[in-house]
Amino acid sequence: MLDRLVIQKTLRVPASAGATGDGTAVARQLDAALLDVGFSASRALLEHVGTLAPGPAMDLAATVVTAVRELVGDHVRHNAYFIGFPDDVPDTVEFWVDRLRAAVLAGGGTATDAWLRDAVRSGGVNLLDLPGYGSYQHSHAELLAAHDELVAAAGDRLTLLRLGDPVEAEATRLYLALAGSVTPLGEADLAILGELAVACADGPQPAGIPVRENRAVLNGIRLVLGRRLVGVDTTTDVLRLACQVSGGDAALTTPTRFRAFRRPERRTLLAALDEVVGANPNKLGDVARHAERWKRLGERLHPHEYGQWPYAQQVFAVARGERRAPGLAGRAEAAIRAGAVGTAASALSAAPGLLLRSADRLLRLASATERATVVDAVTGALGSASGRVLLSLREHVENRLRPASARIYPTRSRTAFVGPDDRPPLPADLVAELSALLDAEISARLPELDRPLLVDPAALDIALPLSGRAAEGGFAVLPRGSRAWVPGDLLRFFTYWRQTSRRTDYDLSVLLLDDDFHSAGQVSWTNYHHDGVTHSGDVTGAEHGATEFVDVPSTVRGRYVVPQVNIYAGESFAEVAESMFGYQTRARDQRGAPFDARTVRARSQLRGPGRVALPIVFVRGGRGWQAVWLHLYLRGTPSFNRVEGNTFSTADRVRALVERRHLTMAYLLDRWRTKAEVTMWDACPPDEPVTFVGIDAPEGLPDGSRTYTLDRLGELIPG
Repeated sequence: MLDRLVIQKTLRVPASAGATGDGTAVARQLDAALLDVGFSASRALLEHVGTLAPGPAMDLAATVVTAVRELVGDHVRHNAYFIGFPDDVPDTVEFWVDRLRAAVLAGGGTATDAWLRDAVRSGGVNLLDLPGYGSYQHSHAELLAAHDELVAAAGDRLTLLRLGDPVEAEATRLYLALAGSVTPLGEADLAILGELAVACADGPQPAGIPVRENRAVLNGIRLVLGRRLVGVDTTTDVLRLACQVSGGDAALTTPTRFRAFRRPERRTLLAALDEVVGANPNKLGDVARHAERWKRLGERLHPHEYGQWPYAQQVFAVARGERRAPGLAGRAEAAIRAGAVGTAASALSAAPGLLLRSADRLLRLASATERATVVDAVTGALGSASGRVLLSLREHVENRLRPASARIYPTRSRTAFVGPDDRPPLPADLVAELSALLDAEISARLPELDRPLLVDPAALDIALPLSGRAAEGGFAVLPRGSRAWVPGDLLRFFTYWRQTSRRTDYDLSVLLLDDDFHSAGQVSWTNYHHDGVTHSGDVTGAEHGATEFVDVPSTVRGRYVVPQVNIYAGESFAEVAESMFGYQTRARDQRGAPFDARTVRARSQLRGPGRVALPIVFVRGGRGWQAVWLHLYLRGTPSFNRVEGNTFSTADRVRALVERRHLTMAYLLDRWRTKAEVTMWDACPPDEPVTFVGIDAPEGLPDGSRTYTLDRLGELIPG
């Protein structure tokens, strides 16, 4: 299991400790099998497999192929409702009429075509009652037989797999990287961290755990195992831990139903609280923010039974309102209400991160005489705040010279709401001053490199991964706001889902927007064709899994192409057994089955909280289509979500994110130019070891080179 996890996360194959022998034949079979799903093995990996005995070699090969097939979504069968898709897809109304005609004839009745069309258009027909509607009428094998083989094209994806160290070393390296990350991890990576924390509990531990959600995951494992907690220095750390071990949200964005705690666990949690508050009573100021959760936790911990920890009991007294403990944010807010903005900035100086997050508001509210005080406070906080906060503020001020067309408020759970940008612009000289201060501090924190920096141009437009919560797990998934040019004459979107216990109907749709973000048409289960865009047909249940496709040719006239997945009925994205979205690119004459792993450019999980998923948008540019990752969910309605019903809410979110200027890897690499030689990768291997930054590492880099690929770009964010 760890082997497969390491392969999928790092594209490195742990070296096998199996018996040596002649596995040359297995190596050849592995090479061929990987090419069939768009991967290739490095020379070192094939040589390693070739030196193993046939048994261990076959075990390793099977693990590798299984891992990469899951990674790109090739571990399930992707059937299409219309067997000839993208050809032979009928007109939507004519198809409905045909299904209704079959129902009438099956019942022994007769009807004219005009009557049938009127019945369909009136909306009085329940499509689910029509014979054959929404369920596959052919097997996956019959679908494959109906399509020619895929014609190989030069632009097909080929992803390199490298040989790694033994699985224990690879797992430890990945564990330390995730646990010590300076940016919050996404849900998928937090799950991986939990698995690795169990496997690596007795091995090396990270020197520091900067992100508090990561601490909650690790301490959750340690609490269950009876180990000493690490890094607990606020009362909220204990609350996060209690939520984590109860199966809830350690980020505290959604309520948690606390489980019953064993007596040793209660003692550990209360002792940790007592130590935190005893060392600094001001930490009680954090309690009121989550008072209701503390009350519910107190019902499980029974603090009144443990008189030896009086400081812990004070936490619950504050939560119940029996004791006052104003927090830092509350004191600053009181000063702002009194018109003393400079005093508020001085108070917030005790929490540099909070001060920098409040900098825009303070500067807008400050009078001319107080603005210098706020700037001085902000300047003094730069050296103490985390690199992630500095970069977030730098991106923020980059967008503050003029009001945005709309202001978007993304949440940690990947929902968002949009409102007008009523903020007055910050003065240009103030923006320039803040930008220069931030640039200098960020540059100073970048580590010195002992070798030249070699950069893949494709990585320059990747948005800085400041939070894993702004993305989904999957293959070749980029952070929100990242851009990537898309090759090929045809975009093909796909969504797959498999229900857990009740009928679940997901609908893949495409909204087309013009230059002004107004609707230019849509394709969905209610409209199979528009301007060359084609839908594969509506599947309404997924007991054994279901897939829907949409083809978008490069000739489509819309400026923005927005694929979305709507939950029409049944289980949510979090409840289904499995759900995914991805896109393929194809040349005009490649043909092939509707799904082919070799043409998959990206595959993203769908696990968000809403009823409408907006994973990505494609923007027409001078070089073709450019993908811009969104990772957003709309709340939608409990059922019957359709693309026609969320056109406006989709368009305003797409516009707000597409028009926003994100900090990208290009910004970070520009800061490095004063510290190291920076050159662009031109497919020619260098003569000396380098530090390579790119989406994938090429083969042929000199020994001693260090690589930062998509899974490791977060390590470049300064602490």
